[in-house]
Amino acid sequence: MSTTDWIGFIGVTILLVAFFLNLTDKIKKESLIYLFLNFIGAGIACLASVLLDYLPFILLEACWTIVSAFGLFNYFRNN
Repeated sequence: MSTTDWIGFIGVTILLVAFFLNLTDKIKKESLIYLFLNFIGAGIACLASVLLDYLPFILLEACWTIVSAFGLFNYFRNN
């Protein structure tokens, strides 16, 4: 596997861990850890997509990162 593959694998793994923890009620979607895992995972996956120069996933992961950043912003604004 290339470095780009590893970067993408790490990002997607972080996203899937957050998703699994939420589905199993270990963390709530409003929790700081869930928002942070989504932000970091999507950002890393976006980086891998940029390195691969694959626009559809760049857009997907960039939007996911932005939405997660918005969630983090709201979390800190409300607490």
